[in-house]
Amino acid sequence: MSLRVTYSEATTSGAFMNRHQTHRPSHPLTLTRLQRIKRWHVAHKADHLLEYQLWDAMLTLWVMGWVGWVPAFAFGAPWAYPLCVLAIGSPRLYVGWRTRAHETQRLRCDWLDAAG
Repeated sequence: MSLRVTYSEATTSGAFMNRHQTHRPSHPLTLTRLQRIKRWHVAHKADHLLEYQLWDAMLTLWVMGWVGWVPAFAFGAPWAYPLCVLAIGSPRLYVGWRTRAHETQRLRCDWLDAAG
């Protein structure tokens, strides 16, 4: 019995899908998980440049959301509150979207294992 399995064999047999079922977005995105994903993207930057840039954009939005709510509150800009909340949740939304796309085999996501 060979331990090598092709992507199509693993996905049609269900073994691949069951392995990644634990990566549901119900897990909180802790700083440790964010750091693991970032380290994976840095290590694979040459092979996955677009994914690296997308993750950097998500982290930039996340920081902008956390930093932006203070001036929004101080200057009385309630229109900015939903934008800040959306920005704070952007990494979680992105990980959830990528997880669902991976599970439905629309998109392969190699960094799910790194996310823990």
